[in-house]
Amino acid sequence: MISELVDDPVTDPAAAARGARELGVLDERIARCTACPRLVEWREQVAREKRAAFRDQTYWGRPVPGFGPPDAAIAVVGLAPAAHGANRTGRMFTGDRSGDVLYRAMHDVGLASQPHAHGLGDGLVLHRTRITSPVRCAPPANKPTPAERDTCRPWLARELVLLRDTVRVVLVLGGFGWQAVLPVLHDAAWAVPSPRPKFGHGAEAVLPARDGGADLNLLGCYHVSQQNTFTGTLTPEMLRDVLRRARELAGI
Repeated sequence: MISELVDDPVTDPAAAARGARELGVLDERIARCTACPRLVEWREQVAREKRAAFRDQTYWGRPVPGFGPPDAAIAVVGLAPAAHGANRTGRMFTGDRSGDVLYRAMHDVGLASQPHAHGLGDGLVLHRTRITSPVRCAPPANKPTPAERDTCRPWLARELVLLRDTVRVVLVLGGFGWQAVLPVLHDAAWAVPSPRPKFGHGAEAVLPARDGGADLNLLGCYHVSQQNTFTGTLTPEMLRDVLRRARELAGI
């Protein structure tokens, strides 16, 4: 698949991720990935056609790297960029209602500098927290295929390796992310218990380190999707409680 937005494409995520020695390099390579033809076609189609409310804006239309400092103690893991959210703005959970809910709660508990996220350059700073996802391109119907998820896996695995010295908590939003991140955590540095921990809101598990470093606390939270937040399946207080627990376990 030939990309209209990426001039120097990365076609082998495993090799490109393995060679990244710092997060800035990794992020730059992620943004040039063209490994999944269906996702390239969809994300760029959305960027061309746009939503009427954003017709005057230039969409990002590329894979979305993680967002947050290199000394993060908490990694928040979602699912994939939203077509008219992060695929438009170029930053995780930025520019859509899910992000509005997430960043408001993060600000309330002291993990974000402001309660809103409009786009790159809006001044938002995260405190000891990095937001990332197992799939970096907006997928049709918000449903990446298993093959697309697996192709994208090296990016997240390398990100967690680069955060290894400081990360103490992985907070996963939603069951898809939970299932996707478990093998990544195992590949990075931690032992996943058998049977695997089950996802649920407020679920907790401790993953022992396999490399002599610190153990990892794994937390579950319902996804901040509109379906969950509009129906009350996930309330702002439920989200704040999980974020506070993540802060406590991370020692922030």
